[in-house]
Amino acid sequence: MSEASRRHPTTYGWRAKLGVIVPPTNTVNEVEWQLMVPAGVSVHATRMPLHEDTTSAAGKRTSAAGKRGLYDDVRLATSDLAQAGVDSIAYGCTAGSMVLPIAALSDFMAEVSGVACVTTAASIVNGLKTLGISRIALATPYHDALNQHEKSFFASVGIDTLAMRGLGIGGGGPQEYPRIARTPPTVIHDHVVAADCEGAEAMVISCTDFPVLDMIAQLEDELAKPVVTSNQATFWAALRAAGIDDRFDRYGTLLRNC
Repeated sequence: MSEASRRHPTTYGWRAKLGVIVPPTNTVNEVEWQLMVPAGVSVHATRMPLHEDTTSAAGKRTSAAGKRGLYDDVRLATSDLAQAGVDSIAYGCTAGSMVLPIAALSDFMAEVSGVACVTTAASIVNGLKTLGISRIALATPYHDALNQHEKSFFASVGIDTLAMRGLGIGGGGPQEYPRIARTPPTVIHDHVVAADCEGAEAMVISCTDFPVLDMIAQLEDELAKPVVTSNQATFWAALRAAGIDDRFDRYGTLLRNC
């Protein structure tokens, strides 16, 4: 049991308490974490605004004001979750956490909270590297500009995106984002399969608001390769950061083997 849990014992989180920060319109992240969470571990969430102008891995779209806004909101959300005595905190937004250096945001969160912290972008990268993967296919619900940004980010940390496919959501503005969670499962499945390519060692499914948890095992069987998703990877990283080493059969290679 961690020091945080000893300070704040609870009936449901007697093994560990996980904190997660999610975007305001996201309706999938918390649900998928609750479906995966093992007995004795509890999940505690808060919301914060998106900061799209901080997402460029190359820094070309990043403004000083945008970065200050991101860090100000992260500080507030992290501080709020820390008061719940959580054992780890995750920033559960994929594109919003694609900043460099890759550990800069999680290090800042850890300084604020005094507990181990992770971000979705870094969790995906760390998950891929733990699996020994450097070449991926990428499936997202996003528009082309955001997909290109993700490809550039992965390239900056040594991961080559061999194929990439998006659904175009968000090209008309952030007001489109609630559509992501409403994408039918059959559409998501076919979209992911179409995004695969020869030579890709894993399929990465990006976006914490994309409901894909229940199809990970099926997709791994069909594609004959690991499937790494935003929520799965972030949950894995947060769970391990909290000192929980449970393995799971239903949620893909990463949570089963690592």
